[in-house]
Amino acid sequence: MSIGVIISLMRGAVTEVISLVAPVLGLALIVGLIVAIFQATTSIQEQTLTFFPKLIAIMLVLGLLGGAMFNSLGQFTIQLFSRIPDLAK
Repeated sequence: MSIGVIISLMRGAVTEVISLVAPVLGLALIVGLIVAIFQATTSIQEQTLTFFPKLIAIMLVLGLLGGAMFNSLGQFTIQLFSRIPDLAK
């Protein structure tokens, strides 16, 4: 197994992880920013106010995109397992 193959595998894995995590983290970031602006403008400093909207938003994203994420991860895993015999040479 050459360095190029290892780099290719790692690049694919990192790309897959980023594509799976980006929608969840992006929406959590946007919701957190909106709640922080709301807290700053209204002077409400309740700590649980930031937690609950993020939790709901993350659950919605996982509910809507969870199937596609699972399918993408499954296809990547199948592709990786199918390459194992070639990597053993």
